[in-house]
Amino acid sequence: MEAFFSGQYSARGWSYESLKNFRQISPAVQNHLKLVCAFIPVDFPVYLTLCSALVSAAAGVYLHILFNVGGTLTMLGCFLGISVISMTPPYAEKKRFGLLMGTALLQGASIGPLFEVILNLDSRIILNGLVGTSLAFACFSGAAIVAKRREFLYLGGFLSAFLSVLLWMQFASTIFGQNATMFNVELYLGLLVFLGYIVFDTQVIIEKAHRGDLDYVKHALTLFTDFVAIAVRILIIMGGVAALPSLARGGES
Repeated sequence: MEAFFSGQYSARGWSYESLKNFRQISPAVQNHLKLVCAFIPVDFPVYLTLCSALVSAAAGVYLHILFNVGGTLTMLGCFLGISVISMTPPYAEKKRFGLLMGTALLQGASIGPLFEVILNLDSRIILNGLVGTSLAFACFSGAAIVAKRREFLYLGGFLSAFLSVLLWMQFASTIFGQNATMFNVELYLGLLVFLGYIVFDTQVIIEKAHRGDLDYVKHALTLFTDFVAIAVRILIIMGGVAALPSLARGGES
């Protein structure tokens, strides 16, 4: 800790001088992020890996709709997969890539019940929600890429604080019960927090890549969790809005 504040942490650690360095990302880091690769799944860049994980998650949603497999077990399996990926050495690329696809599949199955409910309500909501999520993700992640290095890393403290508030709100809701106002606050505040995490995590990934950490599987997993968290909240918001007219008609009858 003393070494950190003295600016002499280590060659790979943080220092005050390094925090003031806002050099643009290098070509090597740009290639780490771009959608280009020669062999699959070797040398897989971050965003192409992310797209593969999203396709796997979509397959998980489809499996739930067909066989009703999503639930607590798939969610626990998803958490276990994330832990195994973190403990697997980075050089085992094919194994970690397969684990990521399996984890994304389980994540998709876990959120499958939400998609099933929205499909019964209005299938167009899913397309609109996913398109909106993709546009939001592209805009916020793109803004982090073209910005100066470490320009948005200060958001980490604020986002962590708001995330803690969300966790305490959910904890309080389980004890005292949840009303509509509390649910909406959690929903919209959570959406803003994870939009901020897209910017923050993208810049963290860029900084790690500059420091030699080209673990594209772990980086894609980070962005994948942000994407899913935003998509779920957008779909809930749009699904709730779409349900209002039907509820009003039901009240009139």
